[in-house]
Order: sequence, then C-alpha cells, then structure tokens
Amino acid sequence: MSFSNRVTSQSELIHPMDVQMAVFHCADGLLKQLMVTKLSQCQYALPLLVPDPFARQIEFPLWTFRQINKSWKTRNANNETISQIQPIYKAKTPMVSFFRFGSVSSSKSHLMNSLINDKHNTFFHRNCPGSSRTRVLMDGVVEITWFCPSGTNDDKFTDCVAFCNLHGDAGDHEKQLQILTEMASVNVVILPQLQRNDRNTTIIENLYKDSKPLICLFTEDESTMFEMETRKYKIGLKDRNQSDVSEELRGAINDCLSQSFSTFRLEDVSKHSDIRVDEEDDDACRRGREAAQQMMSLLQKKDLTEIKESFLPHQGKLWHQWCQKNKELHRPKADKIEMDISRKQIEMKIIREQQHESDISEFMKLFIKQMNSHDKHEKMFFLNWLRILLDKYTSADLYALYHKYDEKWSLVVQLKENCDYESDHLKAEQTELEKISEEIQAAAFGLEHLIREIGQIYESCSSVKKNKKDLQFDFSSLTSLAAEMMISGFPLELMDGDAAHVPVIWISAVLDQLIQKLGNQRVFVLSVLGIQSSGKSTMLNAMFGLQFAVSASRCTKGAFMQLVKVSDEMKKQLNLDYILAVDTEGLHAPELAGKSTRHHDNEMATFVVGLGNLTLINIFGENPSEMQDILQIVVQAFLRMKKVRLNPSCVFVHQNVSDVTAGEKNMEGRRRLQKTLDEMTKLAAKDEAYDAECFSDVIRFDVHKDVKYFAQLWEGSPPMAPPNPNYCENIEELKKTIMSHASKSHGMMLKDLKDHIKDLSEALLNEQFLFSFRNTLEISAYRKLETEYSKWSWSLCSAMMETENKLHNKIENEAIHEVEETDLHKIKKTSEEVKKIMSDFFEKYTGADILIQWKTSFEIKIKELQENIVRETKRKLNEILQQRELKKKIDDQKTHHENTLYEKSKELALKFKDKTNDEETLKKEFDLFWEQSVKMIIRDTPAIKDTDIMRDAREMLSNIDEGHLSVDHCSEYNDIFSVTSYSEYIIYKQWSKNDIMEAANDPCATVKELSETQIGKLVTDVVQRTDKMIKSFNISKMGYNSSYIKQLIDYIKARVTEHQEGRVKYVLKNEFFRDLVLSICMRANKMITDQHRMFREANDPVIYVEKKREEYYSIFQKYCHGATSAVIFGEIICQKLKEPIEQSVYKKTARDLTDEMRSNCESLNGNRSNLEKHILKTLVEEEDFDKYMNYIHNPRDHFKSFIRDEVSRYITDKFSVSVLPKMKENIELLQQKIMKAAHESTEHVQVNSGEVGLWLKSFTQQLSDELIFSEKVFSGFKHDDVDDFNLLENVIKQELTAITGISSRFSTETFPANLDYKFRPDELLIDHFCQCCWIQCPFCKATCTNTIENHHGDHSAPFHRITGLKGMKYRNTTNLSISICTSAVVSDRPFYPNDSDETVLWREYRTAGGIYANWSITPDLSELPYWKWFVCTFQKDLEKHYTALFEECGRIPDEWKNYSKQKALESLDQYI
Repeated sequence: MSFSNRVTSQSELIHPMDVQMAVFHCADGLLKQLMVTKLSQCQYALPLLVPDPFARQIEFPLWTFRQINKSWKTRNANNETISQIQPIYKAKTPMVSFFRFGSVSSSKSHLMNSLINDKHNTFFHRNCPGSSRTRVLMDGVVEITWFCPSGTNDDKFTDCVAFCNLHGDAGDHEKQLQILTEMASVNVVILPQLQRNDRNTTIIENLYKDSKPLICLFTEDESTMFEMETRKYKIGLKDRNQSDVSEELRGAINDCLSQSFSTFRLEDVSKHSDIRVDEEDDDACRRGREAAQQMMSLLQKKDLTEIKESFLPHQGKLWHQWCQKNKELHRPKADKIEMDISRKQIEMKIIREQQHESDISEFMKLFIKQMNSHDKHEKMFFLNWLRILLDKYTSADLYALYHKYDEKWSLVVQLKENCDYESDHLKAEQTELEKISEEIQAAAFGLEHLIREIGQIYESCSSVKKNKKDLQFDFSSLTSLAAEMMISGFPLELMDGDAAHVPVIWISAVLDQLIQKLGNQRVFVLSVLGIQSSGKSTMLNAMFGLQFAVSASRCTKGAFMQLVKVSDEMKKQLNLDYILAVDTEGLHAPELAGKSTRHHDNEMATFVVGLGNLTLINIFGENPSEMQDILQIVVQAFLRMKKVRLNPSCVFVHQNVSDVTAGEKNMEGRRRLQKTLDEMTKLAAKDEAYDAECFSDVIRFDVHKDVKYFAQLWEGSPPMAPPNPNYCENIEELKKTIMSHASKSHGMMLKDLKDHIKDLSEALLNEQFLFSFRNTLEISAYRKLETEYSKWSWSLCSAMMETENKLHNKIENEAIHEVEETDLHKIKKTSEEVKKIMSDFFEKYTGADILIQWKTSFEIKIKELQENIVRETKRKLNEILQQRELKKKIDDQKTHHENTLYEKSKELALKFKDKTNDEETLKKEFDLFWEQSVKMIIRDTPAIKDTDIMRDAREMLSNIDEGHLSVDHCSEYNDIFSVTSYSEYIIYKQWSKNDIMEAANDPCATVKELSETQIGKLVTDVVQRTDKMIKSFNISKMGYNSSYIKQLIDYIKARVTEHQEGRVKYVLKNEFFRDLVLSICMRANKMITDQHRMFREANDPVIYVEKKREEYYSIFQKYCHGATSAVIFGEIICQKLKEPIEQSVYKKTARDLTDEMRSNCESLNGNRSNLEKHILKTLVEEEDFDKYMNYIHNPRDHFKSFIRDEVSRYITDKFSVSVLPKMKENIELLQQKIMKAAHESTEHVQVNSGEVGLWLKSFTQQLSDELIFSEKVFSGFKHDDVDDFNLLENVIKQELTAITGISSRFSTETFPANLDYKFRPDELLIDHFCQCCWIQCPFCKATCTNTIENHHGDHSAPFHRITGLKGMKYRNTTNLSISICTSAVVSDRPFYPNDSDETVLWREYRTAGGIYANWSITPDLSELPYWKWFVCTFQKDLEKHYTALFEECGRIPDEWKNYSKQKALESLDQYI
C-alpha cells in the first residue's frame, strides 16, 4: 500500500465536536444532563440551542443545565468582596452573543476564548488539535459559557457574564439569530467584506438600528477600534495582533455592559416560540418535575430551620435520644449492671414506640408514593428533580449560614492565636459558633434526609414489629426503594452524620434487599479518609463517575456508600462484581467545632479503615502539622485493625502538590512521610498497648508504590480555571493502583459486608474497640471450618474403622501375629482425598482470605489426628493380640467341645442309619446323647457367673485405709455427679475453725470457688481416663474380672493423692474417694454388665452349647439319612459361619448407620456447636430442670446421653426405611463374598488336584478380613473324606440362604444388644464429638465450643449465661447473681478471682491470670433471651437447688419475664 493511500485525508477526519453532538443526540435526558454537567466542570462551552439533524427543529436542552451551579465574587462600591453561588439556570447575568455572516478567515471561537480565558479552549475552534475542515452536526448549534469573576483586580469582567456562540453562517440560522439578538445585552458580529446586494446586509442594518450595543468585527479591515455611534463599535481584524484585538474587544464589551441594564436568564429561553424544550417534550422528565414540584409545594413559606422537625420527625429528637441511650447501654456505669441494661433496653423500646407513633408527614407520604408509582426511568427524573429543587430551596439560606459561620470561625481562631483561652469573649464567640453550627445542621435538607427518614420509619416498625397506621403498604418494602436507588447509582447514607450513628437495622435490611435483587455479589470496599475539603469526594467522583456531594455548602457528613459496577471484562481480572466506594466526613471538620473531639475522629477513622479493603488516606498540601494530626489518627486505626486480625490496605494521596514531577522532592517527601508514620506508630502503640516500632509492623506498606502525589485540581485560579490535565493523569494512575490492590484481594460478599458493618458499629459503641470487636465474618468462617473439619476427621476415622475391623478379624483368625505400620497406612488414599478437599476448601471458600490464617494449623491438626488414629488403632489391635493369647484356651476349649459333639453325634447317627423312618426314636436317642454330653462339658468347664460390680467395689474399698471404710459404710454413698457443691468433701488447710465455718457458709468465698473448679476438673479427668480403661478391658471378649475394679480403684486413689499433694488449700475427706469410686462404678455398671453378658452368651458352655442344639440335631438327621460328607461338611461350615456373619453384619450396619446419621440427622450432621444447639432446643422443649442441671454441671455426660438418645430415636424412627434395608444389603454383599470365596477355592483345589484341607485353607483365608472365621474352628473335626467340591459349593449356597435370615430376627432391641459397646453407632459418634474441649467459663460455666481438645489459643463460647446458673452469689450474701459475662466485661465492677482478696475489674478480667486469662469473652449487650427465659421459668427450682434467692441485688429484671419459650428457641439460631 502506498504512503498516499495510508494517509487519511483531512476531509475524512471526523470533527471532535461532531462526535460530541452525535453522542448528545443519541443520549437520553439523564445522560445528556450528565454530559453537560461534566462539560461545565471542565470549563467547556455547553449546547444551548440544538437543531435536530433530521427534523431541523430547534431544541433548548434546559434540563441539562439543572445541576450546574456557578460561583463568583464581585466588589461593591465600598470595595467589599461579595460572594455568590447560584444554579446557573436561574442566574440573571448580562449575555454577549457572537455570530458571523458568510465565510470569514478569523476564528470566532478562538477570539471568544481569548476574551474569557486565553489559556483554555472553552470553545472548540479550527486550530484545536484534531479539528477538521468539515463538520456535520455543529452548524446552527448555539453554545454558551459564563465568565465568573474572582473579585480581584485581574478579572477581565467585573460581573458574571454569559457568552453565546452561534456556529455556522448566522444568515442560515434565522431562529437562532433571532433568539440571541433579542436576549443579548451585547451583540458581536464577525463580517467579511459584504456586497450591497448581500442577503445579510438587511440583518446587519437592523442590528445597527437597534438600541442594543453592537460590535462589528471586520476580517478584511485593518483599522483599530472606533465608536461609530453610541455603543456601536467597529474593529478591524486583518493583519492585527490577536492580543490587541482581544483587549479592544474586551474594552468595548465592558463599556457596553456598563451602560446596559438588560439581563439574561437561561430559563427565559424556553419562552420563545417555535423551539422545543426538552423538559416539556420528554414525558418522563415532565412527570418527574410535576411530582417533585407537588412535593415542594408543601414546603412553601416554611422556616428552613424548622422543616426537618416538622416534616421528618422520625430522625429528630427521638432518634438522637435512642442513639444516646444505645451508647449508654454499651458503656454501663451502674453497679447493678443487668438491671441497668434492662432499664436502658426498656427506655430504648419506649423511644422506638414513640417514634413509631409519630405520624408520617404528608411530604414523606407523597415521596414514598411517588417512589412506588413511577417506572425506573421516570423515578430517576423524579429524584433528580427533587434534588435540584431542594438544593434551590435551601442553597441561599445555607450559603448565608456558612458565610456567617466562616466569619465567626475566623474570629475564634484569631482569639485563640492571641492566647486568650479563658476570656469571656472567646467563650461567648464559641457558644455563638456552636449555635450557628446547629442552625446549619437544622437547615441542611436534601435527598439523603428523606432516605434517612424512610430508614427510621423502617427501624421503628421493625423494632415494634408492626406496620405504621398511615403506611399504605408493609414497611418491609421500604428497603426496596433504597436498594433500587443504590443500584441506580445514588449514594446511601451509611452513618448518620447528625447522630454519629450507624442505623444497623436499616442498613442490614437494605443490603439484604440488594442481595435479593443482585444476588450475593462480591464487592471490593474502597473508603477514603482525610481532613475536610481536601478533595476526597471530588477524587472519588472523578475516578468512578460517582455522585458524592462536593460543593462548599454540601460537604459530606457522616459516611455514604455507592456501588460501582465492574465491567464484564474487568470481572475476569478482578474476580469482583462491584466496587463499593465509601465517602466520609472530614477529620477535624469545622462543623463539629465545640463538640468535635479526637475521639470522634478516631471512631470515624476506625470505622472507615475497618470497613475498607483499601483505604485512601487523603492529605491536602504539604503542611507538616496537619499531616501529623491526621497520620496519628490513621495509624491508630490501622493498629486497631491489626489487633483484631483485620488486614486492610492503604494508599496515601498527597493532593495539591505544587510540583509532582520533581523526583528528588518526591523521594524526600516519601522519606519524611515514612519517618512520620513510624513516629506515629510508636505513639499509637503506646496508647493501644501494642509492640510496634514502625508502620510496616502494623500493615504491609510500600512507601514507593503506595504513596501518590497529585497535581492541583485546577490549572490556575478558580472560578475560571479548568481542571489540570495532570490531575486527570494522577487519577488514572491511582485507579490502576486501586485495581492492582483489588486484583489481589478477595473482597467481601454482600452478606459478609452486612455482618462486618454490624460488627464494627457494635464495637465502636463500646469504649474499648479492641476488646469489644466481634468479627462475625471470622466467627462464621471458623464455624464453617470446624464443620468441615468434623467431616474430614470423620472420613479418616471411618476409613480407619474399616481397616481396623479387617485387621481385627485377621488377628482373631490368627492370620497375622503382629500389627505392622504398613497395615495401618491403608487409609493413605482417604488421607490424600481429605488433603485435596481441604486444599480446595481453603482456596475456593468465599472467606478464603479469612480462613488462610488457620490453614497451617488445621493441616497440622489433620496430620496429628491421622497419626493419633493410627497410633490408637495400633494400640487397640496390639491389645487384641495380647488378649487373643489370653483367651486362646477358652476358644480352643470351646472349639474342642463343639467338634467333639459333632464327632459323637456322627458316631451315634451311624448306629441309627437303618431307623431313619422312626423320627421319634431318633429324637429320643439324640436328646439322651445331648444331655449326657452337656453334663460332661459342664463337669469339665465351670459355668461363667453373673457379675456384681458394686459388691466387688464395696468389698475392695472396705479393705483400703485399714478398714476406715467398712462394707456397711460403703453401702451408702452420694452420686458425685449430682452434687451441687463439693463443700461437704473439703477440709481447708491452715484455717481457723471460724475461717472454715465462714468458708462453708459463704459460697462466694474465693477459696471455695477455686476449690470447686479444681475438684470439678479432677472428677472430669478421672471419669475420662476410667472410661478409656474400661473400654480397654474388652470385657465382651475377655469376660469380667474383679481385678478390673481393683485397677480402677488404684488409679482413682493415685489421682486423688496426686491432686492433694498439689497446690490446693484443702484436704479431701475419705468420703470423696469413696463416692468417686462408687459413682464411677455405678456409671459403668450397665456397660460392664452388658459386655459380660455378651461374653457369657458366647463362652458359657451351658448357654452356647444349648443354642446350637437344633443345629447339631439337623446334622445328626442328615448323617442318619445317609447324606454325603460334602453335604454334611457344607452344613457344618454354614453353621460355623452363622455367628461371624451375624457379628459382621451388625458391625457393618452400625458403621453405615453412623455415616448416614452424620449426613441426615440434623443434630449430628455438623460440628460440636450445632450439636449443642440441638441439645439446648431439646432442653427447652422438655423443660426438665434436672436435665438442665446435668447439662450445666456435667456437659460431657449430657452430650453423651443426648447422642445416645438421638441414635436410639433415629434407629427406632428409621428402622424399616433405613436400618433394615441396610442390614439386608450388607447380608447380600457378604453372601456374595462367601460364595465367591467358595467358588474360587473349588477352582483352586481342582487346578492343583488338592483335597479338602487345601479347599478349607483357601476358603478361610479369602474371608479372613471379612469374618472371624479360620481353619482352627474345624480342629478335631474329621473331614478328610470330602471330595465333591462342586456339591460342597452348592450346599453352602443353599444353606447360606437359610442361615442369613438373621434380618428377620433383627429389631431395635436386638441390634444394640448384639453389638459390642465399642461398635455401637452411639459410641462411635460419642468418640467423634466428645474428643473436644470441655473447659468451662470460670464465671458462668459455658463450655468452650472448640472442636479440638487441648487446642491452641483462647477458649470461647458463642454466648454465655447468667452466672447464678452455676450457683454464683454476690459476695457475703445469699443472693444469686444475675450478671451475664458478656455484659459484665464492659463494666468497671470488681470480682474476686482465685484465692485472693484483691479485686479485679470485670473489663480487665484477663489480668486475673490462670483460667481467666485463657478465655475470650467478647462484650455482647444483645438480648440473650434463652438463659433469661430459663431463669424466669425455673427461678424456684434454682433457688431450691442452690439454697439462695434471686433477691435484692440479684432481683430478676421484669423485662426478662417477657421472653417466651418460642423467643428462647429462636434466639439459638441467632447465636449458634
């Protein structure tokens, strides 16, 4: 391609103004307005009259000007500066119109630019970059701009002046020319050399004759300016200096304006006929205006400072009172804290009721009606119109108040500079300043206040749970209005700037509605922090096209949030759906003078920094003192986030820096900033009691990448200065940095954002943020992690159970004689699967950035769990190996008896082979033989006796301590698990008699409290260990031996002795040891008895031989009838398989059921916390006080009991639909395995020409890991004559069907009865759920919910209890305590820890050391209905149980009695 073809000709270029006008023509009214508003901000000319390119009709886009305000300063006769700010559509100013006739050589637009601002192209002209000769859409367009003076001597015009520019030949656009010349104060026309017969001559002559000033510029004339007649000027342009021409023209215009009194008002253009006004032509715009005007009519003749009180009553005094009460609630000062909290909650409820009773004003009713009655497009026009009209209504008064405030503020600053701090004059001026500030607050009235009112209407209805009488629809739909506004791009108030409070109920409901409309989208929260008027809002608006208030009279108050949708293209890079921009009021805001404190700034900074994934720290200029003030506040906020494990990022933005290109200067600035940050970190660390030496200890921060220097916003001095191009470049660079941070962040789901806002606002209400912050996202993520961990650990345990069962069978079959590590590593496949699932969970879970902190620890936990499972399984299998040798004699004897009976019955059968028809004789002879044989067995083998565990325990106890505990004495004992106090077992050391009496009578004595805790822990530890010991005895296989009780007693004795030799201040009486032993034995009695019964049934010759009588008779009959050896041997094999099959099916069904319950049973399908929730629900439903006491004092036992009940109920309820089918399925699977083994054994024998011994060996080996079934069970049994293996296989197949009919004998009673304890589903689940933390809160006995025993970190519980539930009383009284840990820990009340008489403040409870230091009790002042309901329901029972009363300081607040059983149940879902 040639060079000439590649170069685009000038005529082919698209004119930039054609692009602008093409977009303008294609845009709807809202986009047009946005375009024009942005053009105005950039100091570009705006379309005033726009011809339709097709219909040639002229449009006046008045609507597009409605959001534009202009400010300027003038001087009066006394040389005083007068400031003005007005909506441009109603400003009355002179107007100078420019137009040309014919084709002229000079650029009219260029000339106008030199008049207005010679450094900026206000009007695009032919010499601008990108311009082209041809244009399509600009001819006939009239553009307008305004010159706004700054009140200085350099002003080119002394007043605000409008300049209009008609593009194209004026002669071709008569209507536009007519409108301009009629409305102009001065007409300026550019003319070529006209001929007399030129069609434009008449127009020029008419203009000349008109009284209005006229300035004619001749392109072919070289003359300087001269006045032809009064206010008629002629200026030549040819070959003249542009600057000289501009100066002459400016002088002429000023001269004309000084003598002209005509003014131009933008709105008046619409009065001209034959033009189309966009506001009238667009139905949606017109209806929106009418609706807004209807609302505004209600405000006529109202005092601005009283409007909010009259029209917006819900956000007035009552709302502010409620906020104040809420702060007081979170900062209790009274001694009777629960009574004080209850009283505050009642007061807050009353305020809400009063708020609810307030009428909705007609103004608000109309607003809500309009919001509900319009479509989306029309609603946008309505909201914009309302905002415009409200601004118009309030701007004048607000501007005057701000002007008054500035003057007063300056005076106060001046007085302070004079160090006149104590003078009455200063105090009076400060009071006046405060009064003006309140007037400003009262007069501010915008769209945000209407939404705030809707929010408070919603909150009042939500609090009292009923609709307002004057609300025509359900209040819940109010949130939809706010959500739709947010989606449409309107900011939503996040923190009420007047009340300095986050309306959590409202914000949460709006976010819920957003989730409903958009889905649970992922957002990146970008917040900005800085001093007031430092350009924060402008920066956000410029970066994302937002609508945060930026004008001087509309500074942000509180905090607002606005959604920014991420494009589909960017979504792929960022993995985000929206950016949520949060704009805030400035730190050190002058509006808060007199009441603003550092505390307020710290709260705002903490909230904003805590909320944002990234916070922009905006610093204006390079003032070191201002920078130091804000940096100390910011650093403290980031330090707080570090301590509560939030990890936001930050970027510092230095705005208004004079020379952003000076590299060395910027490096010095960065060094200085780093130094200041490090100094502020040390100061903040001292305040927050944290070890940090530099800012990088607090947050990941790169001073080279995370510090941005911004050019000045304006290029020159406002109000005529255009935006600085460098500022725009800086904005773009900052945006890239933000996107880089966003791409590395996981952001936050909207649902999580809702919880996070609540957490931050709740924590800020308390005086100690760090202590009070409850990270719901972290708690939720950790609960999810614990639930998953429960699944992972169960997968490993379940896999190991399968392996253990197979190895157990092999051990019993003597197939292995040693347990190798490799045998146990068969769970490796499951382990790898669990690791993969874990890895995916940590990477893909929505809170992955939160979970990452626990990833390593949980990987270690899973590894340790696996090692522990392997180690424990090996230990148990080794015990079985040892026990196998011990019970070998029993097994061999049992086998010998069985096989001897077989052989003798076979011999007997041979005698009666000829009498097979005489069944009666055969039966008689067999019975005689059987009775004689059994007598011989009983003679040689003594029967196994029943057990009496309690008798054995009492006898052994009576032999201890030289008979101090006689048998009679031991017959009476107290169940140690039911006692309310251990005081009866204690003798205190080194105390006088009076001291002992006082300690016994004062249940709140600190030594007694400590002793109760220590003894309780001893009992718990002993119970855990003895449970394991009893299981290790394997009584079902080994039988009971009284030596087991001796081992238990010896262990308990050793532990009690060891305990007393420790650091305790008491001696335990002998009765404690006795009661502990007997209580443990009684507790284990049923389990030991049941296991011994199973052993007896399996091994007592009378029982097990009698059970096989029918089987032996069947074989006897077959022998008599001449059955072949193969048939007899097949039946014997099946008879021998019967018991192993039954046990295998029972165990496999038990494991399958356990897996199913882990999935399908609501109480058992989650983690420990979920199980506890169901326990608490069951307790409510049953209303059994004794069960409650067991749960409070013996939580582990109660959990076990509950699991057993749940399993029993599940098996009963699901028996026919789940349990029985599972059993049948397992029987079929086992049948298939047995038949497969028989068939393969037959093939093996036939291939190898073997005999029956080889067949039996192959058959038993193949089943050795499925069944306890080996060759040894046939020892002594003669089967050498079996040679028909196909027949043997068929017999087994037939007989197997008969013997596997055990499902018909299977029932809810026989299932557990025929299972060893350790294989039962309830015991498997108890092992799974109860290997966790059981440490109880030292105050209220709430149990730590961590699923890992001996876990790292603090103990915690989702919600605590009333301390009186564990018997805690107020010191030196018999009044039960009504304190709740989570509310007490925010108070300054003292308690008496451990055995010291020294007090510790509740809010500093950790300093008490010991167990107190290891508990994390987060303040929570919410209702906690569950335990309040319990106390009220069981008050009398509790008083009787603890022999104390809920009276005086322990009186139950009346409010507690309003909680219903249903409310108690519902609250569990909220807290767990």
